[in-house]
Amino acid sequence: MRTIETNGVELAIEDVGEGPTVVLLHGFPELAFSWRHQVPVLAAAGYRVIAFDQRGYGKSSKPSDVSQYGLGMLVDDVVGVMDAIGVDAATVVGHDWGSIVAYTTAVTHPDRVTGVISLNVPYRGACVGFPSMDVLRSQLADRFSYVIMFQEPGVAEAGFTADPAMWLQGFYLGGSRGRPFLDPAELDVYVNAFTEGGITGPVNWYRNIDANVQAFAEYLDAPIEQPMLMLAADSDPVLPLSLTEGMDRWIPNLERVVISNCTHWTQQEQPEKVNAALVEWLGRNR
Repeated sequence: MRTIETNGVELAIEDVGEGPTVVLLHGFPELAFSWRHQVPVLAAAGYRVIAFDQRGYGKSSKPSDVSQYGLGMLVDDVVGVMDAIGVDAATVVGHDWGSIVAYTTAVTHPDRVTGVISLNVPYRGACVGFPSMDVLRSQLADRFSYVIMFQEPGVAEAGFTADPAMWLQGFYLGGSRGRPFLDPAELDVYVNAFTEGGITGPVNWYRNIDANVQAFAEYLDAPIEQPMLMLAADSDPVLPLSLTEGMDRWIPNLERVVISNCTHWTQQEQPEKVNAALVEWLGRNR
């Protein structure tokens, strides 16, 4: 990986291949490493593939101010990476939080995004992904209890510091219904990265939810005009398959592929199925 400076931070990026550009955006708590199965396959298929540790993660900058993790900053990082590598437009591919960043980039910078691919996270007319914290607390507390917990300064950090490996495994196994999907060496990559960099930056993404809702209020119910592929997992315990139904209300050029025998960590759990779907769809929407 190499480091570029943009938008007031340094971002560690992987830049592989030649051809139309595909930008891969990871989720929580992950890294650009989560796309390790996709990068070489997409490069071999004739694409320039960019995967980077988003701000707060891995080898990228970790600002101390909570507001530096607002969604506008994250979108500006994507555009800034494209500017830094000399790319006018790209297909953006996101998983988990990366999908939220991808959606918001597509809606607010339509001239920079030629296509959108989301893994697991559906689009329901709100590019910011999460509703307000009041709605989360009153209506979705069972599903998103961890998001509510993250709002208390220091609580997540204390739990992580006590046992980083166990804390991370709690999220990984919780999202996979207890099915391991990382071998010991892969798990070590995550544990080492988060032990070194801490968890405050990634958790600060969640601490901007209300600010994001307010900042992007004008985009509520906004359509996504670009071609889009929704890769839905059949057994995601956080984002059930049913949430992807009816997305064509906001996305006129939508295709949906269901990845079978898969929970939340789709590109790592079922890399061959994901790679096949990506290469096929990108080939038709090149």
